[in-house]
Amino acid sequence: MAKDKALSAKSSIGAWLKHPVGGPILRDLLAQGGQTESALAPVKLFSLERVASMSGGRMPQEMIDDMVRRANDPNALAAAPVTDDDDEDDEDELPAPPMAAPWVERITPGRFDGKTVIVTGAGSGIGRAVAARVAAEGGKVVAVDISQERLDAAVAEMPGAVAVAGDITSEDAIAKVVAAAGGRVDGLANVAGIMDDMTPLHEVSDAVWSRVMAVNVEGTFRLTRAVLPLMLEAGGGSIVNVASEAGLRGSAAGLAYTTSKHAVVGLTKSTSFMYAGKNIRVNAVAPGPVATGIEASFASELGQERVGLAMTILPPIAEAAQLAASITWLLSDDATNVTGVILPSDGGWSAI
Repeated sequence: MAKDKALSAKSSIGAWLKHPVGGPILRDLLAQGGQTESALAPVKLFSLERVASMSGGRMPQEMIDDMVRRANDPNALAAAPVTDDDDEDDEDELPAPPMAAPWVERITPGRFDGKTVIVTGAGSGIGRAVAARVAAEGGKVVAVDISQERLDAAVAEMPGAVAVAGDITSEDAIAKVVAAAGGRVDGLANVAGIMDDMTPLHEVSDAVWSRVMAVNVEGTFRLTRAVLPLMLEAGGGSIVNVASEAGLRGSAAGLAYTTSKHAVVGLTKSTSFMYAGKNIRVNAVAPGPVATGIEASFASELGQERVGLAMTILPPIAEAAQLAASITWLLSDDATNVTGVILPSDGGWSAI
């Protein structure tokens, strides 16, 4: 039967979940991180090795090798329960649905020549991908992240980038970022953000609420407020905020994160309206599921029940570079007539 087929790193997540030994191994790994298999719904057709490559180092090669070894242990297979389903359709024995051709990033040389762009959250995930793309297309990048270690590793791969480590909720850090720009800012990508713990209103702690709102809203507000006078003086600029599907719906996260991203949407729309006559464009991207360093955890049984159910209809997870393509387009002059837009870059999730 298909359930008894040997597993490898190239086997799909769906095949692992259906396997009598591989399934429990994978579910146990998820449980250790406070997750259930519903979190894997968007990547069921991905291979285990691809999911590992998207994990930001949380699934090293040694872990994958150990999982494959244990899943194919003859003793473990012999002890696994056997289900007779020969008369049932077994989707594991059918060819997998055709996958779309892999997306390939295509750099546009010179698109940011002569421009200075600040990117927050540049040490990892979407922020790092945005900063790398702007640098590759000729821009001077001021890369900002709270982690000096992550930032140093990222900037080492970006020619001409300037690193500023600091907490964007701090006015001192904001001043350092603006100073590093050297008196001119043509673009600002407010990417830095943190997730909540999926708690509903009656269970949200003061600590979670305060920290999520501080980073996701106050940090964006403070840095944008500091940068706008430079854009006004220069006669224009482009700002892109990272909102979320949670800024468009109520079923994508807990209360704190959802509220913060709705606030980012409001901040974007008000600012775009106020500065439309000043040649300053302000837009936001609303990502769906993306392979980044932000982890979602469930600290609430109700949150797990409600949001976990919504996660079963997630579209496939995108690569950070795919979001960078959307964000850098909005940052660039290619989006010359676009302002006040909340652009879902979510694989169609917002259409569901």
